[in-house]
Amino acid sequence: MMKLIDGKKIAEKIKDDIAAEIFTFKDRRPNLAIILASEREDSKLYVSLKEREAKRVGIDTHLYKLSEYDSEETLLDLINFLNNDELVDGILVQLPLPDKYDSNKIIKAIDPEKDVDGFHPEKPDYITSPVIAVTLKCLEEIKFDLKDKKVALLYNSEVFGDSMSKALSVFSPIIEKISVAGFDSLNDEEADKKYQEILKISKPADVLISALGLPKFIKAEMIKPGAVLIDIGISKVDGKVLGDVDAESVKDVAGFLTPVPGGIGPMTIAMLFKNVLGIHKLRHNS
Repeated sequence: MMKLIDGKKIAEKIKDDIAAEIFTFKDRRPNLAIILASEREDSKLYVSLKEREAKRVGIDTHLYKLSEYDSEETLLDLINFLNNDELVDGILVQLPLPDKYDSNKIIKAIDPEKDVDGFHPEKPDYITSPVIAVTLKCLEEIKFDLKDKKVALLYNSEVFGDSMSKALSVFSPIIEKISVAGFDSLNDEEADKKYQEILKISKPADVLISALGLPKFIKAEMIKPGAVLIDIGISKVDGKVLGDVDAESVKDVAGFLTPVPGGIGPMTIAMLFKNVLGIHKLRHNS
């Protein structure tokens, strides 16, 4: 019988601690700049959740939205401006970015000491990628040992895929990864070919980590019995928030699942805020 990993409960504890500490600040509060350069609905949803939850814990946010007509140079100029803005503690570029942008170049342009997502190759040790941290936290919660296990990564963002793969490799798992970017725009023949490629790595995986934004994409026939499913994807369909995993389909096959909503999302946002608070304290000696 599939068990759910309650990320919401873990996240609430982290956020309560953050809010309590910020409440004691006599000077200015932590400040997070968010850059949204995509029209993807899942990206817009992620950003709105981050803005809402930041307000609840006492973190100020400023949203910078770019249009489809803005160039890479415009985005780089914005990042440079925020790097030099003393009021800004942390910078977050919502991923994945449109294809016209070089994601690695964009991430590297962020001041590593302000990169709250923790994807910069030169980030300091005190900044941990939230999505990687919570993935490991979930596996820790269920006492899952990654050694000699097969892990499948499905993603849209190469930055995410590379960073997650590197982090997991420390635990010696066998990692297979595949980009599924643009899957919903493929024709039938192309989609079937990509689906077969996905099956080759998803079917034998002990752990399947998905960050696609494709609602109910992962079905029972795509997974190994007893697999741990870490669902990072998020979509909104007819006002309902959905994950990449079809929970109803996999309930009699999977071992564990991070539900959407209530799983990875709340935990990732909480860990993101923890990074913002940590950076703020170091910058202002709070």
